[in-house]
Amino acid sequence: MTRRLNKLLFLFTITLGLFACNKDFLNTKPLGEVSSADVWKDGALTEAFVTEIYNGLETGGFNEQMLASLTDEAVFTHTGRSINTINEGSLSPSNTGWVSGTYNWATMYSRIRSCNVALENIRTATFDNQALKDRLSGEAHFLRGYYYQQLVRYYGGVPLVDRAYGLDEDYTIARSSFEDCVNFIVKECDSAIALLNGVSMAKGRATANAGLALKSRILLYAASDMHDIPTLQSKTSFLSGYAAPEVLGYTSGDRVARWQTAKVAAKAVMDAAGSGYKLDLNAPVTAEQGRNNYMSIAMGGGSKAPGVDASAASEIIFGRYFVPEKDEGGSYQGLYNGPNGYHNWAGNTPIGLLVDDYEMMDGSKFDWNNAALKSAPYKNRDPRLYASILYDGADWKPRDLISGNVDPANQIQTGQYDLKIGGTLVNFNGLDTRSSTIEDWNGSRTGYYVRKFIDPDPGIVDNNTRQYLPWPFFRYTEAVFNYIEACIELGEDPEARNWLNKIRFRSGMPAITESGTALRDRYRNERRIEMSFEEQRYHDARRWLIAPTTLGRKITFISVLGKFKPGKELNGTYKHDETIYNYTYTPVVDENHEDRTWLDKMYFRPINLDEINKNDKLVQNPGYN
Repeated sequence: MTRRLNKLLFLFTITLGLFACNKDFLNTKPLGEVSSADVWKDGALTEAFVTEIYNGLETGGFNEQMLASLTDEAVFTHTGRSINTINEGSLSPSNTGWVSGTYNWATMYSRIRSCNVALENIRTATFDNQALKDRLSGEAHFLRGYYYQQLVRYYGGVPLVDRAYGLDEDYTIARSSFEDCVNFIVKECDSAIALLNGVSMAKGRATANAGLALKSRILLYAASDMHDIPTLQSKTSFLSGYAAPEVLGYTSGDRVARWQTAKVAAKAVMDAAGSGYKLDLNAPVTAEQGRNNYMSIAMGGGSKAPGVDASAASEIIFGRYFVPEKDEGGSYQGLYNGPNGYHNWAGNTPIGLLVDDYEMMDGSKFDWNNAALKSAPYKNRDPRLYASILYDGADWKPRDLISGNVDPANQIQTGQYDLKIGGTLVNFNGLDTRSSTIEDWNGSRTGYYVRKFIDPDPGIVDNNTRQYLPWPFFRYTEAVFNYIEACIELGEDPEARNWLNKIRFRSGMPAITESGTALRDRYRNERRIEMSFEEQRYHDARRWLIAPTTLGRKITFISVLGKFKPGKELNGTYKHDETIYNYTYTPVVDENHEDRTWLDKMYFRPINLDEINKNDKLVQNPGYN
C-alpha cells in the first residue's frame, strides 16, 4: 500500500453533545472524524476506506508464531502459546488453540462486512471519478474473495454473506456448501480481474493478476482429494454419520473436469504474469547460482545483501510490503526466528524432517542409513537448503556486532565440542544452543534455524534492526506448481515434467524423469522444498490427505558432537574446523516438547463455540461435537 494511503486514517462516528450555545461551535465537525455519508462523497476518503480493509491481511505469514509450526516444517520454541493444543490433537470448539488473525472466523467476517459496505456504497458514491470507483470495487471484490478463501481452506464451506446487515436484522445464517463457496470466490476473482485489468497498481494492492492467482489456488483446492467426499470417506472415517458432507466438499460430480478447470486457471496466471523469474532455463545453473536465485526470490527485492538479485521481486504477484514509517511485526522476522547467539528469539525452528527432505545435489534422496551421507549431512545438498536453513557450521552474519568477539568465524554453533580453555579440556556448548553463554533460554530445540526470510545483509542486526522483505501471498511459482499438479492428475506427465524441471534448473538441481505415481511423489517433495515456510505445507498435506504421515509425525532434531582428532586441539575460541574435529550427527526423535498426534477430524478446524452459540444455524465440523 502506498505511504500516502497509509496515512489516511478515519473514524465513522455519530457524535451527540451539547457544549455551549454557540451555533458555529456546535456545527463544527470534530477534527479527525468524518461521517459515514461523507466518505462516499469524496474519492480520497473512499480510497482510504478500501485501503483499511487490507489490514485484514495483517503481516501476512510474518507472525511471531508461524503456520509452519503446525506442520512438519518447524516447531515453535516457546511453551504456553497454544500451538501444542493443535499439534497434540487436543483442540476443540471451546479450545481452538492458537489461531492467527489472518484466518480467525470473526476477524475474517469483520473484513468481509467492510468489503460489503464498500461495494454497496461505491455503486452509489457521488464523487465524479468512474475509473477510481471501478478500481476500488475491483480491490474490494478481490479482498472479499481472499478472506472467504481463508475461511474455506481452514473450515470448509461457510455462510456466504454478500451484503452488510443492519443492526436489527436476523444475522443467523447456515453454512453454504463447499461448492457454492468455491463458485462465489471464483466469481469474486472474475469481477476483480475485469475491473482491474490494465490498471497500474502500487505494490501491495490487488491486481488483475492477483485475482487470477487466487482463482487458480481455490480451483486447485476444489479439485483435491480432501474436497472430494467419496475420496475423503474412502481414506478416513471421521465423516461417519455426519449429516452435512456438502459443506466439506463435492458429494458428486466430475473430478476430471475440476482438474481441467484448475489447469486452465493456473495457465491463465502463467500467461498473464510473464515468464517468471529465471524459469526459461534448459539446464541446471551452478550450485552457487541456484542458491543465489532462491535467496533472491525469498528477499523479494528487499535486501541489499551480496548475491541478491533485486529483479527477483518480479516473482511476487501479490505481497505484503513493509515501510520504515510503520513499526510492524512483519519487519522483525530476524528477531523472531534468528539464533539466540545473536540475541534473537529462535521462535520457529526447522525440524529434522524438513532438512532430511532436501535432496542430494545429484537428485538422489538423503539417507541417514548411508554412512558417507551421515558423516557429512550438509554437503552437496539441494542449493535451496543453504538459502533456507541455518545448520551447525553454516556461515552467518558478524556476531561481534551484537555479542562481542566470541566467534570471529561467524558460524552457527548448535552442537557440543571439545575445547581447551586455560589448558583444560572442556565440553563447550555452542553459542546457539539452549545452553549458550550468550542467552540460555530461547535457543533452538532442533539444532536448526530459519534462514529463509531473514535478510542476510551483514549490516542488519536482527535483534534491533528492522528488515523490509515482503510476504508473498501469491508468487508466480505457486501458479506453476498448480499447473504441474493438474497436469499430473490429468495424466499429462511430459508437460508436468517440463515445468517441474524448469523450477529445478533454476535452483541448480538436475532434471527428473519419473512418471505416474513416482512423478507425483517427486512433485510433492519439490513443492514442499520450494515453498517452505510460505504457508503452503499445512494446506497441501491436508488437501492431499497425507497428514497422518506428514503433519502427524514426531519432531526430529539433530545432535551434533565435535571431538578432537588424535593429536589435535583448539584453544580459546571455538570454530567449525574439520581438520581439527571429528563431527558426529545423530538424528533424535523428540516427544518432550511436543508429542505430536494427528486425528483425522483435524483436516478441518473446529468452529469456535462462541460462533456456534451466536448462530444456531451453524453446523459444527465433524468430530468436534
